Amino acid sequence: MELTQTNIQELYIFTRKHFVYHYDVQTELVDHLANDIENIWEEHPKLSFQDAQDKSFKKFGIFGFMDVIEAKQKQMSKRYRKILWRFFKEWFTMPKLVVTLSLIFMIFFFLKLPYSKYILLGALFFLAIFDLTNRYVSRKNQQEKAHKKEKVFLLESMIGETRNGFTGVAFLNIFHFVNLSRVPFNTLENHWLLLLSFSATLLILLFYVTAYLIPQKAEELLIETYPEYKLAQAL
Repeated sequence: MELTQTNIQELYIFTRKHFVYHYDVQTELVDHLANDIENIWEEHPKLSFQDAQDKSFKKFGIFGFMDVIEAKQKQMSKRYRKILWRFFKEWFTMPKLVVTLSLIFMIFFFLKLPYSKYILLGALFFLAIFDLTNRYVSRKNQQEKAHKKEKVFLLESMIGETRNGFTGVAFLNIFHFVNLSRVPFNTLENHWLLLLSFSATLLILLFYVTAYLIPQKAEELLIETYPEYKLAQAL
């Protein structure tokens, strides 16, 4: 016996009910369950689809699909880090290296200004407002996508979560560091200012890559990662 398209759709619904939210992980599990159910039917041809499905699911143990989900998350996290590094290291190769060095020296000379601390706090505040607005629009789009029950891939979700998480941590840490700093930046020696400038540049680049560049390239990256992505979006 072979599974029908109705059975396949029921397996997708079944995995969703068991907390598998991402389409690529669902597809992998559905393929596994479908093959296993057909093998079960070879041994027990009179078994109903529901009973065969439950029998197959029990083989995953008491934690159900959690081990599979965790393994896929680790696999995709590794891939995401490679993507992040790929975009990040471009800023240290020509011609973008010129922009990176220019940014370091711009920050260096900015920190030598008498009131650079207060200017920086003001800039961080306006940047935070701008970014929060973009995050609100992005989150609203994601909610609309979830409401329409569109297919969401694990990497797609990871891009959004990393973007929002890094933004919050970065702004809080930088703002607190600047606000609690009792020594005016312009009184520091040049080597400390260069170190601060280099560190700030790394943070700016990391923020830009995770918060804007990778999300802008999301569809391209998803097609690169998932050959079935275009087909899934068309269905």
